[in-house]
Amino acid sequence: MAKRVPTAPAKQATRTRVPTRLPKVSAQLVRQALEAGEGILRLGPTWVPRSFLTPGRRLKLHPNDIYALGAHRGGIDERWFASTTPAANEGAPPDEGLSYVVYQGQRAFTLKEAIELEGPRIIGARLWNTYRRWPVYSKFFDNMGPIPHHMHQNDTQAALVGQQGKPEAYYFPPQLNSIGNNFPYTFFGLEPGTTKEDVRRCLERWDQGDNGILDHSKAYRLKPGTGWLVPPCVLHAPGSLVTYEPQWGSDVFAMYQSMVEGRYVPWDLLVKDVPKKYHRDLDYLVNQLDWEANVDPQFKEHHYLEPIPVADTASEGYQDLWVVYGKVQDKELFTAKELTIQPGVRVTIKDRGAYGLITVQGSGRIGKHRLQTPAMIRFGELTEDEVFVTEEAARAGVVFENTGNEPLVTLRYFGPDTNPDAPEVGDYKRRNGR
Repeated sequence: MAKRVPTAPAKQATRTRVPTRLPKVSAQLVRQALEAGEGILRLGPTWVPRSFLTPGRRLKLHPNDIYALGAHRGGIDERWFASTTPAANEGAPPDEGLSYVVYQGQRAFTLKEAIELEGPRIIGARLWNTYRRWPVYSKFFDNMGPIPHHMHQNDTQAALVGQQGKPEAYYFPPQLNSIGNNFPYTFFGLEPGTTKEDVRRCLERWDQGDNGILDHSKAYRLKPGTGWLVPPCVLHAPGSLVTYEPQWGSDVFAMYQSMVEGRYVPWDLLVKDVPKKYHRDLDYLVNQLDWEANVDPQFKEHHYLEPIPVADTASEGYQDLWVVYGKVQDKELFTAKELTIQPGVRVTIKDRGAYGLITVQGSGRIGKHRLQTPAMIRFGELTEDEVFVTEEAARAGVVFENTGNEPLVTLRYFGPDTNPDAPEVGDYKRRNGR
């Protein structure tokens, strides 16, 4: 049952320099951090730039730090959560995209290193025995305008270049979307009746300006507080809402649009995860697409998500919502929940598996750790808004409390086969009485 608790003063976040290289971590240090946090690890912010996009400037990163990694790397438009997946950016250091565990006030080691040393204890024996890693991650991406129409390869295609495929899902947090920026619409798939020859002709026109791929697609208006489930090999051009994106632990993609908002998209971004012998094979590139899924006349029916309550707990001062759910090719690969706790409420939340968590509003505590949603973050600063909860702690029950004067809102995402009770795509209609 939820209990009322007194409020506590907020604590200021700590600034620190981002390390370039850390000494090899020991299992003993990882165990010390786990024990000190009672199974909950504090994580520092992980910033990722994209050279081919324009940052939307809503991730709370200080305006002076948008190009902290250098203008040649591009502006920072993504923040990754509980990530053990490196970013596939040209010129990136090997730890770009990796989350760092904060212990004793400093970045001590990466979450990837911790799991390699103490995997069963952190992510649970089931995931460790199956994947030998944390196989998923999540991020916020935030752009001024749309992303080029692109797809992510499936496992078979990605394996040809030594990688894994990438299904993903979107949720648009209302707290970060008070403004929609330039194009809050997303193109998905291809219009029914589109042929492979139509797409092939678009690729033939790559160096002639806009190749016209969007003429064969449909844009859907994005609504804060809703989401989408996107399998691999399905074209999509995400719009300009800040997006919470649980996904498989891979960074493969192929851009099929030659220009976006007047900016040229290099051919290299179409073929970066394609075997070299197919770099100019237009038929191969077209056949990477899951044709049936792309031209599905009921695309929205099969991919659109709305929040569904986990249980009827609003009268107890908190509410947990499913915000990402559904299966990809009959597999539950990731799920996510949004937990809202009213001021002065303490509640114990039990989950079936490990998760990465980020706050989007308010302040409070999770176990022994403070939670404070920042208003502005300097590059290299250590915040108090992100943690990783081990499977053992999640199953035992984690105590959340809201010590502030506004709702405490957090997003948490889970790995594969963790939530067999999660809804299916379309269940929001039935459960919400539609």
